[in-house]
Amino acid sequence: MKIIWLSIFFGVLLWSGIEPKDYFTWLLEVAPAIIGLFVMAATYRKFPLTTLLYTLILIHCLILMVGGHYTYAEVPFFDYLKTVFGFERNNYDKVGHFAQGFVPAIIAREILIRKNVVAFKGWRNFIIVSISLAFSAFYELIEWMAAVMTGESAEAFLGTQGYIWDTQTDMAVALTGAVAALSILSKFHDNQLADITIETSKIQYSAM
Repeated sequence: MKIIWLSIFFGVLLWSGIEPKDYFTWLLEVAPAIIGLFVMAATYRKFPLTTLLYTLILIHCLILMVGGHYTYAEVPFFDYLKTVFGFERNNYDKVGHFAQGFVPAIIAREILIRKNVVAFKGWRNFIIVSISLAFSAFYELIEWMAAVMTGESAEAFLGTQGYIWDTQTDMAVALTGAVAALSILSKFHDNQLADITIETSKIQYSAM
């Protein structure tokens, strides 16, 4: 599993970095994926994640890498969809922002459950959605800071495509992603959490 995960990650990262649309935009877009890789490597032994979460994180990283290669406003397949459905803009960035709510929701859920932070399911779901929305808002602040510091060179990173409500809709899509993740994956995630708890207990027992 680990070898396959790393092979896909580095394979797509290498492709993404070969003659991207703009190297500055590419660096901004793939930076979260690289940072995430280091965080997971640092915590792998003490806090291994479920297979579901590793898979979701990889998918999110791939979305970032594709966006970094083409820029979010010029991903070819979504240009095709734009023509077919008569969209006014390339909507690949909305896929990224949906994942920006969907994946962090499961990350937050896994940490909150395994660390026994919140016992009541209703409050836990509320906190998870709030964390996901806060993460989305934080990313929008990063985009704003990049735009202020670099001027026009950050336009491809922002990907607004002239849409004045881009920031608000990005956060709304992330919110939708978080709610969808909890609605669709909670039961499956619970099963994987039970399995990883058993495995972790065995490792701790054998180390004694």
